[in-house]
Amino acid sequence: MVLAAVLALPGCGGPPADRSAPAQVPSTTAPDPSATPSVPVGADATVSGIDALFLAMMVAHTEQTLEIVRLGLDRAGDPRLRTLAAAVRATETDELDTMRRWLREAGPSAATAAARHDHSGHSDATAGLDRLRAAAPADADRVLRDVLSRHQRTAADLARAQVTAGTDERVRELARRIDRSRTAEVELMAGLG
Repeated sequence: MVLAAVLALPGCGGPPADRSAPAQVPSTTAPDPSATPSVPVGADATVSGIDALFLAMMVAHTEQTLEIVRLGLDRAGDPRLRTLAAAVRATETDELDTMRRWLREAGPSAATAAARHDHSGHSDATAGLDRLRAAAPADADRVLRDVLSRHQRTAADLARAQVTAGTDERVRELARRIDRSRTAEVELMAGLG
């Protein structure tokens, strides 16, 4: 229900994936333990439509985060903010690889369902990137903190919704990890201001 409310936000133009139709994931394929939460192989070997939709949404969101971080690393002057941006890049690059792999493993029906969903209205990343590009050098750190904090809050909100609505335990565990890490990043950025 919570994820459905998030999906009703502007920009969610595609029909929601069918939550009741799971896509099979080979139970012999274990996620890289260093990159993903620890869930026993076969503990929940299906990715439902809602799980595939979350993964697709987070892939798009993470791609936007990586754009923000790339530009932020070019513009930021505060070494603490640069260190945080580099850590975000490392974490989210790893998560992006995991989520893309899980979508591939879920098969063509999950990829098709996820592709039908319009992700464009889930964040203001484009406007944030424009603000960051236009920021005077003296304002770049403040603008990066603002843009990245807003973006990461959205990720945490989506992740919390997935924990409630999701059916695949490894996807729900990834969502828990995303919620914790993005919330901590926002708190760290608040302390840098």
